[in-house]
Amino acid sequence: MTTEDQTPPDNPIAPDASLLATSEDQWSRVHVISPLVRGWIALIAIAFFAGQDLFESVLSGDGLPSLADGGSRLPWTIAIIGGIIVLVAAGFLLSWYFTRYQVTEQHVKVNSGVLFRQNRQARLDRVQAIDVVQPFLARVFGLAELKFEVADAGESAVKLAFLKLSDAQRLRATILARAAGVSIDPDHPDDIQEAPEREVLALTPGRVIAAALLSGTTILLILGVAVVVVLAVVLDAAAPLAVIIPLGLAVAGGYWNSIKNGFNFRAAISPDGIRVRYGLLDTRTQTVPPGRIQAVGIIQSPLWRMKGWYRMTVNVAGYGISASGDAQARATLLPVGTRQEVLQILALVLPDPGTEDPLAMFSAGMEGKDSHVGFLSTPRRARWIGPLEWRRNGFAVTSTALLIRSGFFWRTLAVVPHERTQSLALHQGPVYRRFRVADLVLHTTPGPVSPRIQQVDEEAAWRLFHEQSVRAAEARRRSLPEQWMRPVEVADATLMPPPPSYDGPGQLTEDPKDTDEQR
Repeated sequence: MTTEDQTPPDNPIAPDASLLATSEDQWSRVHVISPLVRGWIALIAIAFFAGQDLFESVLSGDGLPSLADGGSRLPWTIAIIGGIIVLVAAGFLLSWYFTRYQVTEQHVKVNSGVLFRQNRQARLDRVQAIDVVQPFLARVFGLAELKFEVADAGESAVKLAFLKLSDAQRLRATILARAAGVSIDPDHPDDIQEAPEREVLALTPGRVIAAALLSGTTILLILGVAVVVVLAVVLDAAAPLAVIIPLGLAVAGGYWNSIKNGFNFRAAISPDGIRVRYGLLDTRTQTVPPGRIQAVGIIQSPLWRMKGWYRMTVNVAGYGISASGDAQARATLLPVGTRQEVLQILALVLPDPGTEDPLAMFSAGMEGKDSHVGFLSTPRRARWIGPLEWRRNGFAVTSTALLIRSGFFWRTLAVVPHERTQSLALHQGPVYRRFRVADLVLHTTPGPVSPRIQQVDEEAAWRLFHEQSVRAAEARRRSLPEQWMRPVEVADATLMPPPPSYDGPGQLTEDPKDTDEQR
């Protein structure tokens, strides 16, 4: 991180590079080579397209054009290309110069823009998650991008690109400490170290690759190839076979996204939240503070059922519902895990499950059917509406959360803490009225998890509609304050007891098969 000499009050800049701009009159800048990391692709593209004719002449064996052969334009071409590159580089440099950031006790502020100024300000008590991202070139230079999501920030989340990795980690610790309400020494406001952590699980590369090959992408490939072959045989023409090429490219892209986003996955618990690390070329470290997760989704695809694997996704304010691979990776809490590992992560999100037998309750939600272990499923009279999934559809209520089960081929379980229920809606069309069933939709922060109780008895739906609204209001009144560590003076190792578990203190009961497979 680079900072400038102190200037007059109208444009104050922090004088010390070790000072992370934590007071009202101190500002800092990102690293001076950030423009190169952000704009190297643009510079290379300009140089390539501008000199394409020259490259083609060299590759074809004609050599460089001489001045006698009309090559007098060569110096001008080189000069124009160089001038464009200099102008673009100057633009990036100006962008760096006018980008400053500041961390106060209540806010994070980022000012940027040359012609059009942009002033971003985020309240620390509204910080939902903090990511430290290292694109491949940034890793080469030891830099990282700091990105913190704020409620309702969406795609305009506050970003700082790029800082030294150590500075990014210190700044993340500072923001999380201030957001959590940790007492800070006023004489040394910047002397904040990253909170300790305890690793919960780590995925092996073999499992990540196998999970990608057994994912829904493979099912899409098999169905696509089968349809193309059938069309080619029926039409007695080879033209449909040409579709296999773009289909193969799409499938390869899906495999690549799954592998790179799940590679080197690590999950840990820390006083400042749940930490997740992953990435192959680009690496990302996410920290989600306690209570910021609005809903959890547990999904099992048909091919994963053979291995007993599941994927966990979450709704976090600011992550949004973008369909991009990066957004999906950020909303993934566990790319692939066994039932035991899913329960380990779920215990971090929901330490108090609100039931005396959480293992049986959550197992019934992930794998069960019919009205057992506290679940209420679709009545038999409505089996014609969903002939395959009617026995899987259902819900269960604990004292802390609502569990929603659905899906036949793709099994899903949504877990929504009562205090995260923002609103409810009942849906009943003419067919549902005929069979006296209804759907109940829970509205939470937008994300990959869409909690919807399907085809439940209409009387039970109305009863749950009224009771859940009362439970949600009471849970919000009892919920912890935004600054979850206000009573804590220092975040040290004494705050790191064993991770919470649904099977007593310490750890869940291990399945020897799962343990051997993880190793």
